[in-house]
Amino acid sequence: MEKQYVIEDFTLKDTWRLFRIMAEFVEGFENLADVYPAVSIFGSARCKKGDDLYEKALKLAKAIAKAGFNVITGGGGGVMEAANRGAKEGGAKSIGLNIELPFEQKPNPYANIKLSFRYFFVRKVMFLKYAVAYIVLPGGFGTLDECFEAITLIQTKKIKPFPVVLMDSSYWNGLINWIREALLGTGKISCEDMNIFRVMDEPDEIVEYIKKFVIL
Repeated sequence: MEKQYVIEDFTLKDTWRLFRIMAEFVEGFENLADVYPAVSIFGSARCKKGDDLYEKALKLAKAIAKAGFNVITGGGGGVMEAANRGAKEGGAKSIGLNIELPFEQKPNPYANIKLSFRYFFVRKVMFLKYAVAYIVLPGGFGTLDECFEAITLIQTKKIKPFPVVLMDSSYWNGLINWIREALLGTGKISCEDMNIFRVMDEPDEIVEYIKKFVIL
């Protein structure tokens, strides 16, 4: 009986958790309905003001904003803060989708639309649903997770193709070479899959590339 009670209690908690998940989806849909067209920008939370990476993200986001796009980030520090700041200074909507973590992730002050999520998968839906492009700057596991999720969904035709740009060739070239040799070279992916993403360096070049796919 005790074992059965434990199982029922666990199931009951899971059932109630569904309401929290639904509430996060509803809040996201209601608050982000008017952010189109937006570009989701990803990158390390571990850089600081004055770092080359921070300044690069700031310059990129300003260029994106001035081209008529809003900017979505993960709402934290580092690249996310720089991108939200660039969007705000560029006159665009600056959206921060924060995730509740026991460390590292605190909302930055530059997002003028702020949402907080407990569940990574709900937050990922918001990044994808409201973005016309992804720009991925140097980052760690979280950045790679967001990048490869988009690539996988495009590859499997679960979403319509959109620009996925890896910014900073000096950072990404090692990974791209490994993908080309280990994945493409052994038949794990097709040649067409290599066209899902682009490696680029200059903000203006990236903006012009994205504009080819979006009617403003």
